[in-house]
Parts: sequence; structure tokens; C-alpha cells
Amino acid sequence: MTHILAIDQGTTSTRAMVFDDALALVASAQEEFTQHFPQSGWVEHDPKDLWDTTLATCRKAIETAGEIAAIGITNQRETTVVWDRETGEPVYNAVVWQDRRTAEVCADLRAEGFEEVVTARTGLLLDPYFSGTKLAWILDNVEGARARAEAGELIFGTVDSWLVWNLTGGRAHVTDATNAARTMLYDIHKGRWSQTICDKLGIPREMLPEVKDCAADFGETDLLGGTIPILGIAGDQQAATVGQACFQPGMMKSTYGTGCFALLNTGDTPVTSQNRLLTTIAYQLDGKPTYALEGSIFIAGAVVQWLRDGLKVIESAGETQTLAEAADAGQELILVPAFTGLGAPYWKPECRGAIFGLTRGSGPAEFARAALESVGFQTRDLLEAMCADWDGAGDTALRVDGGMSASGFAMQFLADIIGAPVERPRVLETTAMGAAWLAGHRAGLLPDMAEFAASWECEARFDPAMAEDIRDKRYAGWRKAVSATIDVAS
Repeated sequence: MTHILAIDQGTTSTRAMVFDDALALVASAQEEFTQHFPQSGWVEHDPKDLWDTTLATCRKAIETAGEIAAIGITNQRETTVVWDRETGEPVYNAVVWQDRRTAEVCADLRAEGFEEVVTARTGLLLDPYFSGTKLAWILDNVEGARARAEAGELIFGTVDSWLVWNLTGGRAHVTDATNAARTMLYDIHKGRWSQTICDKLGIPREMLPEVKDCAADFGETDLLGGTIPILGIAGDQQAATVGQACFQPGMMKSTYGTGCFALLNTGDTPVTSQNRLLTTIAYQLDGKPTYALEGSIFIAGAVVQWLRDGLKVIESAGETQTLAEAADAGQELILVPAFTGLGAPYWKPECRGAIFGLTRGSGPAEFARAALESVGFQTRDLLEAMCADWDGAGDTALRVDGGMSASGFAMQFLADIIGAPVERPRVLETTAMGAAWLAGHRAGLLPDMAEFAASWECEARFDPAMAEDIRDKRYAGWRKAVSATIDVAS
């Protein structure tokens, strides 16, 4: 049994990927699921969709792969699920990480001065992005939920916990340190749930899962043929950090999925950001956390989905590159894709998207170019903040992955606008690979960290080709556009 199953439960789809003991992809399956938008700024999933697509894709992927030795899970982070401890029935839809319904609650807590407490313990900011206020909202707004939670009938989990609960038939209520670190309830310095924050938000500690290392025994499942151990869990961005082999302090990766998330490894020292970045756990092995600075962009690949599903100017994501290359060079449209607010380093949940520089001749090509360029601009925002926070930032190439990294146009513009090399690995599915390595290494099938890092291969390198004065001019235009967008929302 030399195969490892990696479950990658994302924001818009679920994938199951089977790797062999050389981390070569053997089989995969993917299913999209419905997005629910009950109100402006609200985003929900049906938890049963998350579980059903997980089970279906796993069964399909292992049909031709043979026996599975271990399972690794990686997942959309912060998304919040509450379910009945006995029946496993969710009490409400999953409230997705993009959801902004608790912005006013966060603003009130910030006005009370509580953000300092949150940041000191969790490394996070007081923002509706994280799970804590989403969980409190469910308890306060679903009829009977708070009373049931206080009676011990309801439990909470991020998506990894929800999947493990279902895979193990309700025998395991667990999570890993990276997912716990994104709830706004977990003290990343002491390695335990914060009673102070739970009390402030009115969250019973009994609802919370047991926290383990990223490579640990999370339980067993008998739903996929035989009995298979679940041996690895990491939130999607941390799993990508592992998959990119960013194991040394100063190494950086940026993943372009629905959102964009850049992580800078800071080693065993948690660095407190002075520029509204997040301090988080990159991974935890053998009881020892490795920390990171993280910058989160809410809209990256989702801006291409907007071109397809909202504006209907493309039929598939691959068309954006051809359109962008054909755009009128004389037009400099700037798109600020704050569809669900602005993430780091601005943290303005009340903002909404805006576009600047429109002319009568602006069309699908110009919109496509502006959409792809918006991701590069936002990434530079993150890197500027990281360099200001930590002296070791910016000394190495930026390793990229995720669906949008396949776009040569987007990656070349990224290199141009940040003024640094961008490296794309041979295997783009680094998130699933990271989960597979965690589980496979725990099972004794895969090599140690050093050997795994040595196997990383670069498929394409993009070196900056834009003149410095043009780079500075373009970025200054972006900053003015962001400022105007914030002003309108104020």
C-alpha cells in the first residue's frame, strides 16, 4: 500500500488526488458545488455539499489507484460549521471565509480596544474573515443554538474537522494547529484555546475540537475500502507552504486560488506585524510550531470567475490570457476587486469593488488585463508590508502556485510589478502535495523534510522586465485607486 490520498476541499470545488510514494500523481477527481449568497457580503455553503463531494471524489479517485495507505486533508480555512454532536446534522449553512456579515460586530469590539487582546494571543486582527465571530453569529441567530451549545449538544469545526467527523463516523472531533490558528480563538504562543476570547464572544469551550500537529493520528475511516488512517491535516495555504518546501526562514510562497495568500516563513519566532499582516502558524511538527507572516487577498482567481459568470465576457478562464495580450496598450484600466472587502494590508470589510480609467473603447480585453493585473498589484501590497516587518523578506524568489499561476501573462506582470523573480514549480498542485507529504511522511512512506525540499523543481522562472520608472508609476496609480475606493466606502 504505497498510495496516499490527498483531499483538497476548496472554496468552489472539492478534489481528491492520489499520489504514489514518489509523490507522482496517480489519479484525481474534482467536483464543483453551489455557492450561496443570501445577502450582499454574505457567502455560505451547504455543509452536506462539502461532505458529499468529498466522498464522491475520493471514491472516484481511488477506483483505479488500488489500496490507500494514508489520507491527508487540506481545506479552505476559517469557514465555520456547527453541527449536532450526536446526529451530525448541521444547524446552519457553513459560513464561508469570504463572508462579511460580522463586520459591525468586529468594529464594535475594535472600538472597545479588544483587537489588542486578539492580536496578542492569536496573531490575527479583529476581522469577520476569521471563524470566531462567525461562530458567535450562528449561536446568536439560529433559534435555540446557544442553549443547545451550552448544554453540550453542538460542536464547532472548520472544514477539516467537519470532514474528519464524517470520515470517522463521528468518532473524532479534531483539528490541526494551522486551522486552529485561523479561528481567532487559538493562542498560537501557548498552543491552546483562549478562554479570554471565548468568554468575550460567548463561545463554550466544549464546542471546540482537540488540536493536534499537522502530521498526527486524526482517526480512521472505513468508508473508502478497508480501514485507512487520516495522518495529515493543514489549512490550504499552510499545506501549499509545505508543498512548496518553504522550510527555511525567509522563504516565501504565494498561492493564487479563489483568493491569494502569501506566506513568509519566520522560523520559530512569531513576528508581530506593524503593517497589519497576520502572524500565524506555517506548520507544526513534533509539537514545535514554525511561524509565518501572512497576507491575505480575498479576490484573485475569483476575479476571473466574475468575468465569466458576472460579466459573461469569457466562457473559460483560459481566455483571459489571450484577451489581456490583445488589450489596448493606451488604456490603463485599474480594477480594485474589493467584492467582499479589502484584505491585507488594508482590512476594510466595508469596501466594494471599483474600476478606474474607463473609456468608450474599454471592452473585454481591457477588463481581462485589469483583472489579471489586479492580482499582481495586490501581491505587491503584501510584499511591501512583509519587507517592512521582517529584514529577511524579499531576499529570495517568490514561489507561486494555484490555478492562476498557470497564466504566463499574470506571472510576468507579477514579476514586473514586484521587481523580483517569480518561480513556478513543476507540480502546480502544491496544496494537495503538501497534505500528501504530511500524511505520507507520518506513515513512513515519504522522505524527511530535507530530502523532500531537495526534490522541489522549478518549471518556469519569470524575471522582471519592466523599467523601474514604469513600475513605480503603475504602482502609484494602483495605490491612488485603492485610496479612492476606501474613501467612497468611508
